[in-house]
Amino acid sequence: MPWFAWLLAAAALGAAEFFTLTLVFGLLAGAALVTAVVAGVGIGLLGQLVALGLTAVVGLALVRPVALRQMAGTPLTREGSDALIGKRAEVVQEVAATHGLIKVSGEEWTARTLDESQVIPVGALVDVMEIEGATAVVYPRELLP
Repeated sequence: MPWFAWLLAAAALGAAEFFTLTLVFGLLAGAALVTAVVAGVGIGLLGQLVALGLTAVVGLALVRPVALRQMAGTPLTREGSDALIGKRAEVVQEVAATHGLIKVSGEEWTARTLDESQVIPVGALVDVMEIEGATAVVYPRELLP
């Protein structure tokens, strides 16, 4: 088979990958490109089919699982209010189950306690456990008297 036929097959498979985003057609397009190079060097049809098969198997069996695992992972950085979760904050105004004010990362946030029976005094250090809308849910870093 001539090299340009493999090149056309690679382009068609690449277009199919563009619409499906499964990584299968993209890896097969890469295999077709390798086969186009093999055909361009002058190796016969049997060699081309072996190159296509080996490249496709390696791509689908080794590369695809690694790529899918990388894409499924959680992002390393958190943005916006999610970045405040786990941060230490200082109580600016007494924090209770329904009201309070903390200073975290240089900004003041309304806050409430995670444990509704707690009241956290001014000056205490707290951890931001979660963000609900514009309110930080906090828990004291140290035992309260």
